[in-house]
Amino acid sequence: MLNNWKTLLDDRNRFFWVLQAAGWSGYALVHYIGSLMHEMRDIYALILLLGAYAGFLLTVPLRYLYRRIWDASPWLLIIVVLAASYISAALWAVVDNATYWEIYKFGFSPDSNWFYFKNTIAKFYIMLSWSGLYFGIKYYQMLQDEKEKALMATSMAHQAQLKMLRYQLNPHFLFNTLNAISTLILVKENELANRMMSKLSLFLRFSLDNEPIKKIPLERELDALRLYLDIEKVRFDERLQVNFEIDEDVQKALVPSLFLQPLIENSIKYAIAKLEEGGEITIRAQRFSEDLLITVADNGPGCTKPLETLTKAGGVGLANTRERLQALYGKNYSFTLTANKPRGFRIEIRIPLEQVEQA
Repeated sequence: MLNNWKTLLDDRNRFFWVLQAAGWSGYALVHYIGSLMHEMRDIYALILLLGAYAGFLLTVPLRYLYRRIWDASPWLLIIVVLAASYISAALWAVVDNATYWEIYKFGFSPDSNWFYFKNTIAKFYIMLSWSGLYFGIKYYQMLQDEKEKALMATSMAHQAQLKMLRYQLNPHFLFNTLNAISTLILVKENELANRMMSKLSLFLRFSLDNEPIKKIPLERELDALRLYLDIEKVRFDERLQVNFEIDEDVQKALVPSLFLQPLIENSIKYAIAKLEEGGEITIRAQRFSEDLLITVADNGPGCTKPLETLTKAGGVGLANTRERLQALYGKNYSFTLTANKPRGFRIEIRIPLEQVEQA
């Protein structure tokens, strides 16, 4: 963090000197082009360069003065800026007139020393313009810094929300799985309990190895889903049938990590577990125009509640998935719950199709 701040200060310092050199070079060039309209001797170019160099040197102290009074009250700032600009303009006029009379006028001496301050008002406007540009650029940089801080704060809050939503599933899933393992141990099914624990450890390792705020290829998401299904098949054995229908061209599509697991868990809990003969879950993934369409369907008893109510509320799994999709894609997604034909429940998710190569 300290290194980033030091780099920023170095960039700002370099930016000042580039603008300073470019501005005063432009000042000398404009006056030189204007002098071409009059019959001026070639030595006049040196007078212009010396005048621009004097302005360059006199404005450098203004920079440090303005930095020291930056946090002062507005009225004090105005008074200091006006006074400093006028004093700098007067000094610049003296230097400019002295070089002009000494070099171009061959040592001309005015009748009064007040003549050295000739053109002070005109140079005062130039110094005032320089001061205005300095404060304008400085305030713009401050606004940019505040904007970056606000964006960073928003990004951090967004990441925290995604992590919270992802990690919310872990206790929910663990409770169900450990409860099933406990039941197996109570009925002396130690071998099944051991197999289930082994699958659980593999699934949790996959969960910990993947950042909750990052997207992963669909094929990796399906690998994690198969680990989860291996755990559930220990419980349901032949009663649980799962079909994967994944198009080849969407295998590398990016999806939120572990966003299908709560949907499958929902189907198992409300469809497969309630059927004595078991049931079937079908997972489809295909390209739909410029989007990725994912469907999770079961042949269970379906939903007894109105689907409109379930779409807005739903359980932990449905609500969590919907909130994660909204946090990641904003309005560029759809999450639809419908009745499956001839029976069962169907979830359709449409998200932008992002391939690994694009990421």
